[in-house]
Amino acid sequence: MTTVAAYAAPAAKAPLERTTIERREVREHDVLIDIKFAGICHSDIHQVQEGWGEAIFPMVPGHEIAGIVSEVGPGVTKFAVGDRVGVGCMVDSCRECENCKAGREQYCTGGNVMTYNGIGKDGEPTYGGYSEKVVVDENFVLGIPEGISLDEAAPLLCAGITTYSPLRRWNAGPGKKVAVVGLGGLGHMAVKLAHALGAEVTVLSQSLRKKDDGLKLGADHFYATSDPATFEELAGSFDLIVSTVSAPLDLGAYLGLLKTEGTLANVGAPEEPVSLNLFALLGGGKSLSGSMIGGIAETQEMLDFCAEHGIGAEIELIAASEVNEAYERVQASDVRYRFVIDTATI
Repeated sequence: MTTVAAYAAPAAKAPLERTTIERREVREHDVLIDIKFAGICHSDIHQVQEGWGEAIFPMVPGHEIAGIVSEVGPGVTKFAVGDRVGVGCMVDSCRECENCKAGREQYCTGGNVMTYNGIGKDGEPTYGGYSEKVVVDENFVLGIPEGISLDEAAPLLCAGITTYSPLRRWNAGPGKKVAVVGLGGLGHMAVKLAHALGAEVTVLSQSLRKKDDGLKLGADHFYATSDPATFEELAGSFDLIVSTVSAPLDLGAYLGLLKTEGTLANVGAPEEPVSLNLFALLGGGKSLSGSMIGGIAETQEMLDFCAEHGIGAEIELIAASEVNEAYERVQASDVRYRFVIDTATI
């Protein structure tokens, strides 16, 4: 075991504090990563606060990890010492179910092992990226191509793949009209990716406060959802709407913005249930769907796509000691657009 410094929440809703954790010794197929940067995802806050249910404490959050390989197990074939790598939301899965075999490990029917707030196959709790080092099986490690700086690459491991996957699944591209609900950590990546894929992109945000940002990121249009005229003007406009917000929406109103047989894909996860009159789906053959991160192969595809198109996250780099303040600012939507911890400060 190796002792490393980390930032952890000792209990639900408690502030994060500096501590030490144990990392396992490198096994046959393991990669030891010196973490350089760790993104702060809204999911981290939901889980520290037990907003999504009972959690495991102490908790070291962080599933947007970018770093450098410092040691590999004797059976490792995919990575070598010195490689630039990333780790996203999962560190293992059953590898045997239909979904795992199809490259959809995020939907593993045996239950995948989450990067933190999970239990590994060894029965030990998993600890995430707000730490100096992590040990991960090579099959759940991603290569970060040259052309993306590690700090801007870290958020791609969750925010990037979470938005890339539905855009690809519903064929966002030339001739398609895509709307992105919310311009936060997820939303700003959805705009960049949809634009790079060739779609006509509209941002639907509560106000016009971020309009200039949205247009710079690649949006063609920007509307305020607080203005009722928006829902009249844009009725029946979109092939695909990607909702990135974690607040409950009036789903019927947003379904009204879809073309016939259009899809509203949810990647944001509100803590409370939402209601829906099913006539909003029936009239127009519309689909309400969900999408959760992406499989390992698709995540690598996304990283390669981002490198090819010069896409990284818009980040604000912080010291580890600023993490509690950063959580407060995320909840106040006061970040443009992703906090990233410089783990050298842990």
